[in-house]
Amino acid sequence: MSTTADVVIVGAGVVGLALADSWLARHPGDSVILVDKESELGMHASGRNSGVLHAGFYYAPDSLKAKLTRDGNRLLKEFCSERNVPVRETGKVVVTTSGNQLPALEQLFQRGQANGVKLEKIDEAQLFELEPLARTHERALWSPTTAVADPVKVVQALAQRVVERGGVLRLGASVVGIESRKVLLSDSETISFGHLINAAGLYADTIAHWCGVGLEYKMLPFKGLYWYGNWEPGRLQRHVYPVPDPRNPFLGTHVTVTVDGRAKVGPTAIPSLWREDYGGVANFSAAEMARIIRLYPGFISSKQHNVWNLMKTELPKYSRKKLLAEAARLVPTVNSQDFHQKGRPGVRAQLIHVPTGRLEMDFVVHQGDCSTHLLNAVSPAWTSSLAVADYVVTGIEAERQSR
Repeated sequence: MSTTADVVIVGAGVVGLALADSWLARHPGDSVILVDKESELGMHASGRNSGVLHAGFYYAPDSLKAKLTRDGNRLLKEFCSERNVPVRETGKVVVTTSGNQLPALEQLFQRGQANGVKLEKIDEAQLFELEPLARTHERALWSPTTAVADPVKVVQALAQRVVERGGVLRLGASVVGIESRKVLLSDSETISFGHLINAAGLYADTIAHWCGVGLEYKMLPFKGLYWYGNWEPGRLQRHVYPVPDPRNPFLGTHVTVTVDGRAKVGPTAIPSLWREDYGGVANFSAAEMARIIRLYPGFISSKQHNVWNLMKTELPKYSRKKLLAEAARLVPTVNSQDFHQKGRPGVRAQLIHVPTGRLEMDFVVHQGDCSTHLLNAVSPAWTSSLAVADYVVTGIEAERQSR
């Protein structure tokens, strides 16, 4: 069977849905089909993240993440208000554990200023007023626009708006190839397209390579583990984050508040040996493990990251006690007796530039022949999804006009 669509989007996670939503808002007469191999929404990163709506102060001022996170925070809150998806306005404090981290804290503040994000320097007394459970060394940062929502409810609400605007969801349909402006599906169906948008997350590199795009990149996944506390809702009021290592694209283990007021510790950034490494050997592939292992010599030898320190600090976090001990440096009342409910693990679809062994720190978007590929749609892509979609659709429109 053969179908035709103006736009085919591979991947019905939050970014893929946002792309369909943006395209249909601008081109209401076009046919848009989203294809996803899963039979349910939110099965991967879009439904397994912390749900934190980031403010946008971590990122270099000239980066896509800086602009699109700031704008995405506002757009996502507006969307949630429109669709009656609850948002908890927690705010966030970034704390230090030693005097050595104070210069990095200052750098975060300066980035916030440059990115146009509301951010305040606070002392220990002010921190105690905002979040009595948190501790810092001399100073901390207060981000009032950081918030939290339920990631699955956001995805479901966005999917509903896409369908209302005329989009078609093809769930449970695996893409097995791209040939001559046709998407080939596992059930032998083909979909001819005017434009293909690749938002396939963990498999974005595979889809791109089929189109001859991004051949210098491959996916190097990292696993995120979470643990929930049994504290009464509202005991922890604010998200509490550490000062991150600027050499790596991770924010470190933190203590966050869920939309229903529960305390949550995580995530880790543990290297994974296959893409869907959610526990056990489900979806294990020996060929994929061999491919990923071959990437590590270049990654380890890269001078752009503190790889050995990353391994030394992250691998022990498979132990719940080790992970919670790390979190207790930020919130001393965190302990292994109270945090024993395991959350859904997530896998970060982290892109690596193979020739240099560099983990990409920013969103990566590449154009192909009648195709667009989001190759590094990692955190804070959930927060940024609506802004990312507007950016990508604008880029496609500009490219078409220049022909």
